[in-house]
Amino acid sequence: MTFRFIDHGANTGKFNMSFDLRLAVNCKEDEIYFRLYQWNPYTLSLGANQSIDEVDIERAKKDNIDVVHRPTGGRAILHSEELTYSVVFPLSFGFSPKEIYQSVSEALINGLLIYDRRLDQTMLESLQPNFPEILKSKSGGVCFASTAKNEVKFSGKKLIGSAQKKMKHVVLQHGSILCGVKHKELIKYLKLTETSKSEIIQEMNQKTTEIETILNEKVDYKRLRKCLTLGFEKHFNIKFDNVAVAESV
Repeated sequence: MTFRFIDHGANTGKFNMSFDLRLAVNCKEDEIYFRLYQWNPYTLSLGANQSIDEVDIERAKKDNIDVVHRPTGGRAILHSEELTYSVVFPLSFGFSPKEIYQSVSEALINGLLIYDRRLDQTMLESLQPNFPEILKSKSGGVCFASTAKNEVKFSGKKLIGSAQKKMKHVVLQHGSILCGVKHKELIKYLKLTETSKSEIIQEMNQKTTEIETILNEKVDYKRLRKCLTLGFEKHFNIKFDNVAVAESV
């Protein structure tokens, strides 16, 4: 099995989602991809089955916020002060989608610990929430208002949100590693009452955290990229066959 790493810069929402999907479609049975990237402009992404009607498109346009659908499931995210990862695993690797989800989360935790030992309270969520009930709640359309089983949390608060899609012969998974607090501005672009927005931001404050909040310092994105790559190699006991540094668009 050949492990390939792609180090991308910051690109549009459309480019990022198209690239992830293209990786999955073209992935060979003896290849595994790990990609890191950011977003320019900041982008609001919706899960594959989430309605665009939930978004205040005019407000997003005014603030230069892209709006896209992800090929994966999940709920709304504002991609801003974060580092995003994606992985593509062929099913020939021998892992089920659930095993891929857990193993990738463990690899990311390894990387975070290499980045800073103060992140030693980072762990996997052990319980699966009742998503049908969550979706009925006011915060049901917001990804970082709850934590799914095997997502990454710090001291009980969600730090990395991930989503997955099983395709013909591969599994595509990608997720947001929260670095700064700007992701909480998501509620500005959702069609909600002011009361609901206030309640959701309170819930997000209680249930999410960010690397900068934990460490009380700005994230060194370049070093974080390197540490996450090392964490991935350490967890899977591999060396990436090649490192492709791709230009931004």
